[in-house]
Formats: sequence, C-alpha cells, structure tokens
Amino acid sequence: MFSDRISDYFEGVAAKYLSAVDADPERSNQHEIGGLPAAGFKQYLGTPSKDQEYRFKTKQIYIADDSVAPETVEADVTWYDCRRKQPHRGPEYRLYYPTNAVTELLSEGDFLLVAKLRDDSLLMVFTPAGSTIERQLRVLFALDNVDERFKAGSVETLRLFLPLRLMLEDLGIETGQFETGDDAWLERLVKLFGGEKFPTTSAFSKFARESIEQKVDPLADPDQAILNWMDHEEKLFRIYERHLVQDRLREGFGEDGADVDGFISFSLSVQNRRKSRVGHAFEHYLSEIFTAHGLRFEQGGGKGFTTENNSKPDFLFPNFESYKNPAFPTEHLHMLGAKTTCKDRWRQVLSEADKITSKHLITLEAAISERQTSEMQSQQLRLIIPKAIHSTYTSTQAKWLLTLETFVESIKPSNHIII
Repeated sequence: MFSDRISDYFEGVAAKYLSAVDADPERSNQHEIGGLPAAGFKQYLGTPSKDQEYRFKTKQIYIADDSVAPETVEADVTWYDCRRKQPHRGPEYRLYYPTNAVTELLSEGDFLLVAKLRDDSLLMVFTPAGSTIERQLRVLFALDNVDERFKAGSVETLRLFLPLRLMLEDLGIETGQFETGDDAWLERLVKLFGGEKFPTTSAFSKFARESIEQKVDPLADPDQAILNWMDHEEKLFRIYERHLVQDRLREGFGEDGADVDGFISFSLSVQNRRKSRVGHAFEHYLSEIFTAHGLRFEQGGGKGFTTENNSKPDFLFPNFESYKNPAFPTEHLHMLGAKTTCKDRWRQVLSEADKITSKHLITLEAAISERQTSEMQSQQLRLIIPKAIHSTYTSTQAKWLLTLETFVESIKPSNHIII
C-alpha cells in the first residue's frame, strides 16, 4: 500500500471565501489577494523588499459540482509589497494574478484554497461555496470555520488513502512517489506480464488480490477488504505504468522524436486508461465480495443484460431474468451503481432500472457535500460508502450512509427467491 502523506506534496495551505473586492477586478487593482501573511503563509512565499517581486508558477482551477471538467489555467502570479512606493510604511504583501479564463468565472462568496507545493509552485482552487470540492478540501486540510479572512490549514493529515489520492489527482496533483520495495514489485510484474504492455484488468486485479500483504477478509469486513484491494492494486498499477511509460518516452514521438501531437495523444491515452482501469477494478472487487457472500447477481453490458432503454446497470440482484419477469416481486429486486468518484454522474444511476424505486450507489469518494447527498435522498438513491471513509462526512450524513457490509446483509434475505 502507498505510505505517502499530504506533507510529501504540500508545504502549506490557507483558505477563505472571496469578498466582492476579491472577485471583481473593477473594485480592486485587478485580481489581488491580501491577508495571506496573517494566516502564516508568508513563510512559504518569502519577504520581497520594496524593489523586488517574487513570481511563482501557478495552476489555477475553477471547479463546480456540475462541471464536466474543471477550468484550468497555468499562469505566473506575483507576490509583492503593495506599499513599495511608500518607503516610510511597513510592508503589506499581496498576491497578484492576472485576468484569465478561471478568474472570469469567480463570484463573491466562492471558496478559495491557496497551496504551496513542494516543487515551489502554487495551486489556487476556486469553487462555489457549499460544493463537494470545498467540503473535500476542508476535510483534507483540516480547515474549520472559514470566513472572508484567510485561515491556515494543516498538511499533517495521515496517510493519503485512495479516495483522497483520487481527489488530488482530479486537481492535477500527481501522487504515488517511488518507495523502497517498488523494484521488487516491478520485477514480479515484469516476470508475470512481460513488461511490454498492460495485461487485462481482470488478470491484473487477480494478481493484486492474491499478492496483497495485509490481512484481507471479505466475509468478516468487506468494507476494509475493498479498500485494501483497491489501494494495493493502485500501487502496483503505478509501478508497472511508470515502467511502460518510461520505455515509451525513450522512443520519442514521430520521426524526429519531437511530435507534439503524438505526445499529447499518448498522454491522453495514459489518463484515460487510468480512469477506465480503476472503474473496472472496482467492479471486479465488488464481484469478488458478492460471490464470497453467496449473493446472486449479474452485471450489465452483455447480450440480454440490459433494462429499459438499453440501460446497463453495474449490478442487478438477483439477475436480469428476474427483473424482466412480470411475476417476480419488485421488492426483491435491487440495483447497484458503482463509481469510484461520483461528481455529478450519480444521476445516471436513476434511469438504469425503472422497476426499482429505491436504488443504491457505491463510491469511494470522500466528503461529498450535504447539498448533493440531500438531493440523492430526495431521488431515493441510497449511498454506500466503505466504513473507513464515513469519517469524512458530517454526523448528519453518516446517519444516512450505508456501509458495504450493511448493504450485503440487507440483500441476503430476498436474494435467493426464485419464481
């Protein structure tokens, strides 16, 4: 399993809600943010003199719950003393950032997180107040009682478990550092799979499940089992991926080795493979758990494995034949969607089995906003979160959430009815 921590990537963080002056460039000197020194952030940015400006490479991101993809801009920002023309006055440091596609989306009240990364760059994340990404960032960096003044967060959170890793990677933070022992794992992977291409997801997941060193008992603790399996597979995948990608980069792209379009295409294929693979692995491990518990189920996708409008539920209990049988009691039918991260895609599950009124969705996503979970409740969608991730939710949400174990046990009584 991964052992890296947030502090391996971040030096410090601070957050606030944007005031009208922060969000509207016409009410200030373009886009300038003050107040970072009061949150202790000056130690990460330095103290430029009256005749100095410090520049930092910065990734700026605007993301909302309903965003198809985040708006991202890479730009330089300036850290300087806005009293530089007043030599008799003490310094007042501000962060200046020019107008761009991200800043044009800002509104008063938006949440802003500023983070200093270990590579000396900055990350600025903007999101509407009350959004899931705000909730996740506040949990990740222990940010409580945020208002219109910057508040310092903490980078001393415990190990980056998979849901937090997925969240950071959505923000463009590459995680999974090289660790002692990775070479031994790579040797085993190359010996088994050849070292020239990726094996099938099922073959890779089988090796991950059988090679895990932690004790995993899908019968006694299915919630921890799926987290341990997923975390271990993610580690193995990144080790093997690093090996294959390095070999491909050494070959270059195009005849002269500098084909930019070829490189971009390859980069996109790497990202798409990651997303596709993690989703298939998640479904594979759920299948293992359901099988271990003796449940009858089928997965959508194959011939005849569809519901209305050719929909393909991830899991249907007990099977598609029962679903299509008018005599089978609907109260004994259950549907489960599986998404490693929800975002706004959870609504897709609502239309995948019309005969089933109350549907279920399992995800590894941490700290989904109360706004979204309330909407799920109103749509009769029950959310399943592995037990260890419940602590990232509010106490009100936790009362409503199901664990994987609870879901499995609730299915068993009616799962073997045959008509």
